[in-house]
Amino acid sequence: MTVDEKIIEGCISGKRRAQNQLYKQYAPGMLGVCMRYCINMAEAEDILQEGFIKVFKYIKSFRKEGSLEGWIRRIMINTAISHYKKNKIYFNEINEMDIELVEEQYDNVSFEPVDQEVLMNLIQNLAEGYRVVLNLYVFEGYSHKEIAKILNISENTSKSQLSKARKLLRKKLENLNKVTDRSIINERQL
Repeated sequence: MTVDEKIIEGCISGKRRAQNQLYKQYAPGMLGVCMRYCINMAEAEDILQEGFIKVFKYIKSFRKEGSLEGWIRRIMINTAISHYKKNKIYFNEINEMDIELVEEQYDNVSFEPVDQEVLMNLIQNLAEGYRVVLNLYVFEGYSHKEIAKILNISENTSKSQLSKARKLLRKKLENLNKVTDRSIINERQL
């Protein structure tokens, strides 16, 4: 039996020591997941605590088909989404006639390395709707169709929110001198 299996069995039995071990092992990484959905540490910690309550409550339903970390991560993401649904994120609904999504061309763009803490801060400062859609699409790998279903919005609204989030992040990165237009550089070199 592996260490994780022992911890899982202990948690299923309601042993506080096992719960404490599980929390200590996974809380730091899961706090990072929660932070991407929140505007401050206190809110992320609230979601983390609520998420771990669910982990301990439902751990007996963990089927051991995937990783324990992945299962816990999914609970944290769902808890963050539930938090925002309770607090009523408002998305501006977009219909197909209004939508003007232009796929951004990154062929001529070069991105400089960005410190993880700086990037996290930039993401946290996005509007709630932008932040949630960006996280679900970019970091969690959901499709626009899945995001629309999860958040009860249209696919076009999901696409619009992602496009606006990307544009804002790019603008903020440009302000930090982390984005360079290679076509301008190439012209100067000629």
